[in-house]
Amino acid sequence: MYDAYVMPGPLALSRSTVDHATHRRTDAAWLEATWRDETTRVLVVGAGTVPVDGHELRFVSPSEAPDGHRYLLGVEDGIAYFAVGVDSAPAGGATLREVGAVLGDRDAGLAVHAVALANWHAAHRHCARCGQPTEVSAAGHVRRCPADGSEHYPRTDPAVIVLVTDEHDRCLLGRATAWPEKRFSTLAGFVEPGETPEHAVAREVYEEAGVVVTSARYAGAQPWPFPSSLMLGYYGTATGTEPRPDGAEIAEARWFKRDELRSAALAGDILLPGGISIARRLVEGWYGGALPTQG
Repeated sequence: MYDAYVMPGPLALSRSTVDHATHRRTDAAWLEATWRDETTRVLVVGAGTVPVDGHELRFVSPSEAPDGHRYLLGVEDGIAYFAVGVDSAPAGGATLREVGAVLGDRDAGLAVHAVALANWHAAHRHCARCGQPTEVSAAGHVRRCPADGSEHYPRTDPAVIVLVTDEHDRCLLGRATAWPEKRFSTLAGFVEPGETPEHAVAREVYEEAGVVVTSARYAGAQPWPFPSSLMLGYYGTATGTEPRPDGAEIAEARWFKRDELRSAALAGDILLPGGISIARRLVEGWYGGALPTQG
């Protein structure tokens, strides 16, 4: 039945237009010359935020940029884009949750790239092999250990997120134990070593809600740098057995018909996932259109 479900797109954090220019990351002469070019645009990133003016990122020139590690984000129409990582939030800084959905395609891609790199650098300043401090290399896309010569690359953690439906075309939503009352969303979890995403879908749904998934179909993905995930969206099918929340990660789990979900959302009896999330798109793909926007 889920073969008919299509997530409305594009996903807010999956949009990008800038060429990452990976071949330039180790071109020291080009990097230095480009940094001296005042047409180069620099995005300051810190504490998970980027500076925003309205619905656009706010860039500075290289001469205006603060001290900090430089990350090459890419090139578009002959203009190079860099990020500079700082320790605190820049003036006018906003998180991706706050502005990711309203930024244009270029700016959304740049912001996600910059925040993901900054998060990784902040958490991986020492060599995982010998513990020595590492040095930034490849225009911010590698950290190299001067003690043992090892190289370390930005980490991305794959996670599955799934909307499960049953033979009655109801969808399964759950409330995490850490969430406020009424907040419901799709089920999700990280892919474990040795698993395929489809195996992770079945395991997570059974562990968290006691529901056996019989099949799963990939629906789409988006980066989720909170701090370093890649969310792999799926539609799954299961027999509509009564959910058995594990009580550790999931406090409540319920099946919803379309009219029940809409009525509960309109009445404020449940709070739906935010518009920037892949969870919201999965639910609306099943629902067949936009659901009520909530505060």
